[in-house]
Amino acid sequence: MKYFFLSDGWKVGRVWGGGGEWTVAGWRRQPDIQQLNLCLSDRNAKMWLYRVEDAVLMVEVKPGATLDPADPAKNIGSVTLTRLIDAEQVLERLGTIAARCEMGNPPLI
Repeated sequence: MKYFFLSDGWKVGRVWGGGGEWTVAGWRRQPDIQQLNLCLSDRNAKMWLYRVEDAVLMVEVKPGATLDPADPAKNIGSVTLTRLIDAEQVLERLGTIAARCEMGNPPLI
């Protein structure tokens, strides 16, 4: 498995595997990408942990909100994550920052 952190409010866009951009027609299924119940609080932002299958090489992510001409920080169209991390790197990151956020009803660690 591979992992990445994604800011609260951002969403996954296109996905690439070994044969190029992931298509349902080519793979006959959606890529396995799951948001886990664990996040980091970093500079007043929540960074949720996502798990992806090994076949995924790159993930495009986009802000969930629409573009705002008044706020240049919100005008990012998309970002492509090319360096997904492994479980050991996730643990290292979790060890350096408080990893307590809530998703849904129960408190999560």
